[in-house]
Amino acid sequence: MQLHAIAGYIENIYLVEDLAGLMLLDGCSRADVETVCRYIRDEIGLPLSALKLIVVTHMHPDHAGGARLLQQRSGALLACHPKAPGWYRGIAGRTAHAIDVALTWWVAGKLGKPKRHIWYKPSFEPDIRLNDEQRLPVFTDWQVIYTPGHTDHDISLLHLPTGQIYVADLIVSVKKRLTSPYPVCHPNQYKRSLRRVSDLNPSRVYCAHVKPLSDEDIDYPALIAQAPALPKNHWHSSKIRIYRALGLRPDQH
Repeated sequence: MQLHAIAGYIENIYLVEDLAGLMLLDGCSRADVETVCRYIRDEIGLPLSALKLIVVTHMHPDHAGGARLLQQRSGALLACHPKAPGWYRGIAGRTAHAIDVALTWWVAGKLGKPKRHIWYKPSFEPDIRLNDEQRLPVFTDWQVIYTPGHTDHDISLLHLPTGQIYVADLIVSVKKRLTSPYPVCHPNQYKRSLRRVSDLNPSRVYCAHVKPLSDEDIDYPALIAQAPALPKNHWHSSKIRIYRALGLRPDQH
């Protein structure tokens, strides 16, 4: 198994190559589609049809935005957790989707990247729904680890022979310090997910927004201790602002 690292629009993109073909560990952003296609053709020297599986760890723009276009170009299977297709449904979901696209542009600006077309359809029907501890189709050395908290449907991907794991947004870095992502929609689930990854004792941890880490690089008890006790998301933040504007304390309501 060879793991290719590709610099994406705002995230690290990981492409697995083995005897079964190619697999994307995440669906990247719409702005990354041409980058991935060029890498497969020019750097690896394979046709796009060699891409057999695209996993979407969760539905945010830099993890799901390029999945459907890449599937259309390659014919790959598309896989995600059963809860993922419903994440952006309804009026509240569509509003959250628009906010998340805007946040992606904001992060790109902080990284000195130009504003690019990243809008994508916020829901899709996958070919495969992935449940906890399931082996991936085709790439059977990889196992799904359900790691919710950031959303209700986040998954991580564990390479069983080597103990390497891709955790997507479970861990991020702010001012060179490892910390929890934004949002954390389910704080208790998030802390359980950190404990679960810690218990796996992975040999290498790959994140979407942090350089590859060894298990020793991560202070899991510290991450759990500083993780939010209450939801940290768009709706909770907006509610707090409204209460403060009215001179009220959020814990009174």
